[in-house]
Amino acid sequence: MSGYAFSLAGVQLVALGSGALHWPEAALLCVSDLHLGKSDHAARQGAAALPPFETRDTLLRLQADLDATGTRTVVCLGDSFDDSADALPESEQTWIARLQAGRSWIWIAGNHDPGPVSLGGSHLAELPRPPLCFRHIAQARASGEVSGHYHPMARAALRGHSVAQPCFLLDGDRMILPAYGGHTGGLDCRDPALARLMRPEALAILTGAAPLPVPMPRAR
Repeated sequence: MSGYAFSLAGVQLVALGSGALHWPEAALLCVSDLHLGKSDHAARQGAAALPPFETRDTLLRLQADLDATGTRTVVCLGDSFDDSADALPESEQTWIARLQAGRSWIWIAGNHDPGPVSLGGSHLAELPRPPLCFRHIAQARASGEVSGHYHPMARAALRGHSVAQPCFLLDGDRMILPAYGGHTGGLDCRDPALARLMRPEALAILTGAAPLPVPMPRAR
């Protein structure tokens, strides 16, 4: 499985091309901002139509990552559902239950989540796992922090073309994960909200078949 290996707070981690974060020693997989049920929620709100199978596509990728990594613990960093777990079709709720079987599953609260989900697993505001801490939104002056929320994207030159790609953001204090869910949009990493959080030497690790680390682009 393709990935970019690095160290955060002395912990060896791997940023996978799918947008998931793997902690091999702990057999832990972390994903953020699944936004399951986004297309159905948009349709009910009368918003622009989205591709109808985005939840299945997201669950297929997650299942593949879990199988490939031998994960025993899953941490979902908030905004896991675009509406609520109850709004998902029964077949998709059952699929999630199958993925949970035999694993420790932690749902971190997000700003988009309407409240505790009805599916199994633990429901936490954040997960301290020293020397790391998993939460939805990054905090100033944190150390060893793993978070999501911002859906970071970076623009880089690939094969002669400028391409905007979901990315991880990494510095000596923290990592911010990309959105794992499909059709979730993103925030350019040159945005001041991200520029303020990340150190000058921060990297943007572009997702894809071969994760590519580049200096985090900054606004001029």
